[in-house]
Amino acid sequence: MSGLFSPGSTAAPVTGATSDQAFLEALLAVESALVRARAAVGMAPPDAAATVTEVTADVGRFDVQDIAARAREGGNPVIPLVAALRSAVPVEAADHVHRGATSQDVLDSALMLLSARALDLTLTDLARTERALARLASAHRDTVMPGRTLTQHAVPTTFGLKAAGWRSLVLDARDRLIDVRASLPAQLGGAAGTLASFRTEGAYGRGGEALTSAFASELGLCAPVLPWHTLRTPVADLASALALTAGVHGKMAADVLTLSRTEIAELSEGEGGGSSAMPHKANPVRSTLIAAAARRAPGLAATLHASLVAEDERPAGAWHAEWEPLRDLLRLTGGTARDGAELAEGLRVHPDAMRENLGLTGGSITSERVAGELARVLGSPAAKELLTDAANRARAEGRTLASVLAEEPALRDVDITALTDPTHYTGYAGELTDRALERR
Repeated sequence: MSGLFSPGSTAAPVTGATSDQAFLEALLAVESALVRARAAVGMAPPDAAATVTEVTADVGRFDVQDIAARAREGGNPVIPLVAALRSAVPVEAADHVHRGATSQDVLDSALMLLSARALDLTLTDLARTERALARLASAHRDTVMPGRTLTQHAVPTTFGLKAAGWRSLVLDARDRLIDVRASLPAQLGGAAGTLASFRTEGAYGRGGEALTSAFASELGLCAPVLPWHTLRTPVADLASALALTAGVHGKMAADVLTLSRTEIAELSEGEGGGSSAMPHKANPVRSTLIAAAARRAPGLAATLHASLVAEDERPAGAWHAEWEPLRDLLRLTGGTARDGAELAEGLRVHPDAMRENLGLTGGSITSERVAGELARVLGSPAAKELLTDAANRARAEGRTLASVLAEEPALRDVDITALTDPTHYTGYAGELTDRALERR
């Protein structure tokens, strides 16, 4: 996989962690963990566990391309892998390879193992983003800029509050990924989720609990209460957290894309990308890649949620439909987290442009404040009528709101200049930023 179609995840750590080779390693890790768990509860000799563990550690002896080609025969890669593994170990150990398990046990557990590793990498990048955004929010706590609603100037806000909001979303994503990471379960149910084959071998403990716990412990995953062959909550929860994480970064990217437009120029990426035709351009490439990923992630998550509708004790198609979208979503979100960290760490803020843009409406951006003050002087109906007329005149004559209002005799004792200064109308933006930064 060259990555020509996926620049957002190319060279990201998560891509290597979810490669075919990494998946093969995870499948082998699950097979060896099962033998060790069986040995731990007295169902296999320790020598067999040691032998299988030694063989599976040498991933290079297994041909990933051959296994992939042969997977078509049985519909999944576990079947040819088990055959190859049994051929690679002595006869006395081969009998304990995959014993009692079904293909879905191994593949689901391997996917959870792969997901755990991918989430660890993603969380590392989220921590970078959080720290960078905290620095931006603190540094620009009182940097005033236009607040925009429905694409238009609304009332003044601060860039510190905007950055604090992005950080809050990143922390929301972090918390959800941590929760999901901590609950990723191993899968062990046997042919139809009853663990019947293990009971016939004398697995001790209530409902095969000892074996399941030992197996999960070997993998560093949670021990499930029930086999979840057709109870796909773990995958759906993972999909939701990943899609949310991509969307969180998408919000930040959308703001950067808007605010880095040439005619706005309040932000710019640290290292803009070039153009093949226009040498003067410095495109916001990181934000663009993030925005693309945020649009793709919900569709992948939807496929994984659709697989909740899984019939019988093991499904035909619903389970199989999960594999590629899950890997794509892990890669997409992991790549987005990498790009998000780079974006936040390199983001350039341009307060002069923010201050200049605050004046584009000639002071009308403070009309909410002016209306409240004039209502105290003139009463609400008269204030509204006067302010509407003044704003229309200012716009038509190309004047500031303050200059028009200064001509009103009834406002002789009102400090119109201060009243229409946008830097004096940011509400509790500073305090809200401080409060957001208290969250760790």
